[in-house]
Amino acid sequence: MFKKRFGLAALLLSAVLTGEAASGEGVVRIVDVVELSGGGATVGTNWRNGVELAAKEINAGGGILGRKIVLRHFDTQSNPGVSKAVLMKALDTDPYVVLGPIYSSSTKVNMIVTQRAKVPQIVGSEAAEITERGNPYIFRTSFGQASSMPKLANYLRDGIKAKSVALIWVNNAFGKGGHDAVVKELKLRGIRLAADISSEVQQVDFAADVIRIKNSGADALFAYLHEEESARLLVELRKQGYAKPVVGESTLLSAKVIKLAGKAANGATGHVGLSPDAPVPGIRRMAKAFEAAYGYATDHNGIKGYIAMYVVKAVTEKIGKFDRQAFAKTLRGLTITPETEPGVLLETTYDDKGNLDRDSFLVEIVDGKQKITRVLPKLGK
Repeated sequence: MFKKRFGLAALLLSAVLTGEAASGEGVVRIVDVVELSGGGATVGTNWRNGVELAAKEINAGGGILGRKIVLRHFDTQSNPGVSKAVLMKALDTDPYVVLGPIYSSSTKVNMIVTQRAKVPQIVGSEAAEITERGNPYIFRTSFGQASSMPKLANYLRDGIKAKSVALIWVNNAFGKGGHDAVVKELKLRGIRLAADISSEVQQVDFAADVIRIKNSGADALFAYLHEEESARLLVELRKQGYAKPVVGESTLLSAKVIKLAGKAANGATGHVGLSPDAPVPGIRRMAKAFEAAYGYATDHNGIKGYIAMYVVKAVTEKIGKFDRQAFAKTLRGLTITPETEPGVLLETTYDDKGNLDRDSFLVEIVDGKQKITRVLPKLGK
């Protein structure tokens, strides 16, 4: 009898702690499958905190169509196999929408599961192939490589005036997708690829790679690595006296890279889809609220998670009901503006594949901070 009572009490306590109503009435269940440990813990934690901040704001305002959000987080451990397993567990809770993950290698394996279950999934992943597979339930909350690389290639040609580029990339789904996309864009602009260097996930020593970069004679270096690898590369570049432009995407220019690389990060430039320092009132407001809630400044991943939750709100309120298939159908081709939903922060348009288009930014690391040097308009404008 004691065991039965204890078991019942534990179940009731669990329901209270997670905010779940036993009947499921009056709530909307959303699960967040993201990197909370392992190599992606920093980016995943920022994403999770952004998602939570948005959910709390939405619930404080009355929820979505009068229903409060019940949010549960599942840790992928930055491992594709674990990601698929925890997603299957997450789907047992009958979620309305799945958020995450960020690592493209994890999204590639678990997006198949959400597609079969016909559950919309909004991810922070950037690998181009994710939205090229015809999955009607997959959507991004950040630029895919097919959107960001044209902007970067234009910057290399017009801003850096580079005639040749050395490319270093991480050898996984994220890196391969970026490699293929940027090589295509460089070729279209007549920029010669002087060196093509693959590196490993969590690589520690970049000394030999930097020697190859220097020996290539390229006008500039384009680095497409994860945050920790980017920081180690920057330190080694400065150690060997590399003085040519170092260009990259959000992962090269993130707060984590700046913290790990220190002064070696100064001078790095490139394209970012989102930045807490962007001259956008909504982003500044969100960044201030994030820091007040969690005691540290967000990066682009926190902003991505925040926007993802507000996309759920905007689409659901547009269709006027909780219908997964209607959600997926409506979001394709939809433009969401800050005027209709302030939480999306920037005017955002989705195409028929789940990619998005919105303003983005050129930045330079100056004195350990991101400095916005130019706002780049939507590609569709």
